[in-house]
Amino acid sequence: MPLTTSTEPGIRIPGTTSHFLDPTGSRDQGQGRLRYLTGGSGAPLVLLHTVRTQAEHFRNVIPLVQQRYTVYALDLPGMGYSQIVPGASYDEPAMRDAVRRLLTQLDLRDVTLLGESMGAVLALTAAADLRDRVRRVVAVNAYDYPGGIARSSLLARLIITGVIAPGAGPLLAGLEPKPVMRAILSGGLADRTALREDYLNELLSVGRHPGYPAVARGVYRNLPSLIAARGRYAEVTAPIHLIYGEKDWSRPSDRQANKQLLPRAEFTQVPDASHFIALERPDVPANLLNSVA
Repeated sequence: MPLTTSTEPGIRIPGTTSHFLDPTGSRDQGQGRLRYLTGGSGAPLVLLHTVRTQAEHFRNVIPLVQQRYTVYALDLPGMGYSQIVPGASYDEPAMRDAVRRLLTQLDLRDVTLLGESMGAVLALTAAADLRDRVRRVVAVNAYDYPGGIARSSLLARLIITGVIAPGAGPLLAGLEPKPVMRAILSGGLADRTALREDYLNELLSVGRHPGYPAVARGVYRNLPSLIAARGRYAEVTAPIHLIYGEKDWSRPSDRQANKQLLPRAEFTQVPDASHFIALERPDVPANLLNSVA
């Protein structure tokens, strides 16, 4: 059962509270406790965040949709305030299993899954697994192509390459100077003012949790599993809406490949937007969600 925390970790989002899912069996032990934010009223909407972020990534989206949806914003395993379990896996199947846990332990049905970047891939693959529970999928800037964050800037390419390398990789994963983190995240924004200082500070604070460098390294090293997961997309039976920023890290050929793979999916390209649409254009996914009959 979910347990309400005695204190509210993370940035306070009005109308939401923070809860944890405890492991219920041996299958869940490898992920430990999972934290999620919830609030609002209406049909369930599950929000799945990007690489190196957390539930508060959707801080600008949640207030726009909580009059129509009961929101569940998940901290993926080891990220945000979810438990860090030594030796845990951070490949796509393990993270997808965390989405399954949220939906099944809370017995959520008629669910809309909205994910951004890594979360977009998980929304699609979880929908393939949980067809009887998922009503709709909104996939924003799906991170399912080679290169990914390394395309955002030369600095990002150098940092990610160093973090996943043997030898010095674990040390580099624990070094996150604020200017470097700001530069890397800004590489996913067309409007760099959308990266709020308090959110940047929150991410840096979480990055200092004991064991977090191993989580970051594990996530980056398993990014190829997100590419492999494209093979599950065709199994999704729920309606799909693909959203891409015009200046996203994905190339036009990457977007076209998914349009061809999912010919019945609706498609929106957002002008003058980049990878982190939840930060710089929260109105786009919110308006889409609120317009559904």
